[in-house]
Amino acid sequence: MRIIEDARRAMEFFPNVALTIGSFDGIHLGHQRIIAEVIRAARAMNGTAAVMTLRPHPREFFAPANAPNILISHAKKEEILAQLGVDVLYVLPFTADVASMTPDAFLQEILLDRCRAKALVVGHDFSFGKNASGDFTFLQQKAAEYGFEVRQAPQVVVQGERVSSTLIRERILQGEVDRVEALLGRKYSIVGEVIPGRGVGAKLGVPTANVSPHHNAVPAHGVYVAHAVIEGSAFPAAVNIGVAPTVRNEDIVIEAHLLDFSKNVIGKRIEIVFHKRLRPEKKFPSIHALIEAINADIATVRRHFLDAGAAPAFPSG
Repeated sequence: MRIIEDARRAMEFFPNVALTIGSFDGIHLGHQRIIAEVIRAARAMNGTAAVMTLRPHPREFFAPANAPNILISHAKKEEILAQLGVDVLYVLPFTADVASMTPDAFLQEILLDRCRAKALVVGHDFSFGKNASGDFTFLQQKAAEYGFEVRQAPQVVVQGERVSSTLIRERILQGEVDRVEALLGRKYSIVGEVIPGRGVGAKLGVPTANVSPHHNAVPAHGVYVAHAVIEGSAFPAAVNIGVAPTVRNEDIVIEAHLLDFSKNVIGKRIEIVFHKRLRPEKKFPSIHALIEAINADIATVRRHFLDAGAAPAFPSG
């Protein structure tokens, strides 16, 4: 997949571009339906399937104090888009100048002049331009004048609920990681970097990888069944999210104990893929009680991955 880092200054042009525009936070099933329509439109023209993503998220720009918890890192978004079959990713820096562009100016200067779009595919609630005054109807009115095609993808409904990034965020922040797979089309994951910790887990006999996430939609405090992916290998993991009240009670941390793994991975990229929440975080009356609970959690994680069909085989570390 070719990545154009600033769509406003794109100088590389591609044949018969079919394009969609949005933040695509999470790349959930609704987003995937739009992207599938883009790919169909591009293939019908023997052309180029393209996605334009806004960075930062417009709500981060307009109201940073009330910005949404972002579901996916930039790198993971790029990885998934490539896997879906997108040919070109345009990154649009969302600035004051971009936010103030009229729909006419945005269409002409960016979508047509820079991206050379021949087909535009948008979602059911799509809007753009200053004061969000451009929409699907506006694009329909301009399509004949400028010579492009426009399509609107229908919304996706799962179990009676409209799939949206907002709904997914709510469930993740409540710890309901097992309920978002049906909305995302995959398990929810956090991508981050392994950072040095205080070594408390190692002293208790359960060393952990401390994770600094690259995005901020972190599940509710508690213990989770997960697997961790490091350098292309996956390992079952017991993950604690919280303040570790029995031994520390400080800032929130994400700690992953990788089963049967002992390598030093500080500084490495790590992806924590969540399967389900085991229990809320709690304060134990003693270190001994804490160790017993941790060992019970690890045993539960091991059983989860030993169950038939629970997961593919994992390599040992």
